[in-house]
Amino acid sequence: MQVTDVVVVGAGPAGLCFARSLAGSGLRVALVEPQSRQQLADAPFDGREIALTHASRQILQRLQVWERLPPAEISELHDARVMDGVSPFALTFARDRPADGPLGWLVPNHLIRRAAWNAVQGQPGLQLLDGRRVQGVQNDDAGHVVQLDDGSCLHARLLVAADSRFSATRRLLGIGARVRDFGKSMLVCRVQLERDHRQTAWEWFGYGRTLALLPLNDGLASAVITLPPQQVEGLLALHEDALGDAISRFFAHRLGRMQPVATPQAYPLVGVYAERFVAPGAALIGDAAVGMHPVTAHGFNLGLASQQRLADLISDQYARGADIADAGSLARYQRGHRRASRPLYEATNAIASVYTDDRAPARLLRAAGLRLAQGVRPFRQLIASHLTQPVAGQGA
Repeated sequence: MQVTDVVVVGAGPAGLCFARSLAGSGLRVALVEPQSRQQLADAPFDGREIALTHASRQILQRLQVWERLPPAEISELHDARVMDGVSPFALTFARDRPADGPLGWLVPNHLIRRAAWNAVQGQPGLQLLDGRRVQGVQNDDAGHVVQLDDGSCLHARLLVAADSRFSATRRLLGIGARVRDFGKSMLVCRVQLERDHRQTAWEWFGYGRTLALLPLNDGLASAVITLPPQQVEGLLALHEDALGDAISRFFAHRLGRMQPVATPQAYPLVGVYAERFVAPGAALIGDAAVGMHPVTAHGFNLGLASQQRLADLISDQYARGADIADAGSLARYQRGHRRASRPLYEATNAIASVYTDDRAPARLLRAAGLRLAQGVRPFRQLIASHLTQPVAGQGA
């Protein structure tokens, strides 16, 4: 049986960044991932564009991940607009942003994955066990015995689950989760625009659909269309030109012709919030802890903050010669991440509920809500500051 300090399950962005956050700590880390090294190194384009806050950029810079991103693929976000139905009114956040910088940045998900993978190459004390799955987890007084599908076992003082919102490791730890299936699918497609998007993101709550537009460089954008799964499947079956016609109609030709330039992708919309973020000798980070509805674009940023919060706590414990799996330390991680994530999770679900309800009372409520929010300057400042604020303390 191999003995290590930390076993991390899942080499997605959260798991890789967590491993990178422990660089130089002196901790021995084993990273378990079903995909092969080649798949991780050459993560394929998956259509998803990640909206990064100022705090997230700072974390990625600290981890030397940001510098590994292709500069041409980093798109600045200067404005954000929220629209409802056919109304010409829009709630905007541009006027409250600092004059000296963007609201945030948009970066393709697969490039973040590649950059995070490259950042951990050759990291002392890190072992990657690729092509393997966790089959069982057994707790003992000294940590966890982690059984892998090749018959080997790892023993670690701390087990960290970073294996998606449908985390099998979370279940093996006996941690339940509140799952909300929104019954919709999200189609994402890179498109070339006929008209200038002015680096402005859109969130457009139509009737029977939700649309988003994420502005990219060189006149490109990511069109995001949320519909019932059968309708999304119908769009996926369309020829490129026919799909462009359909997307252009969805956006009411407000930006002219929208021509696909990449294969569209579809994802189910499911929100997940773990009942606990910790267990004896174990913790959840990333989507294994909180899987957000994408309407407020905070999921990745929360996941990145969660790994940093946990890494800071256990690194401090180790530096002081204390137990990295100390129950009190893990409880501080849980409290901190709950405070950061619970309000956003509940607010996001509430927004998704109200703004996808096409009944007459809901239509009146959502239209009134946008106008009220536009008139309340502190509200807009709060949203903008959440995007542009620097990294805060990661402790309790």
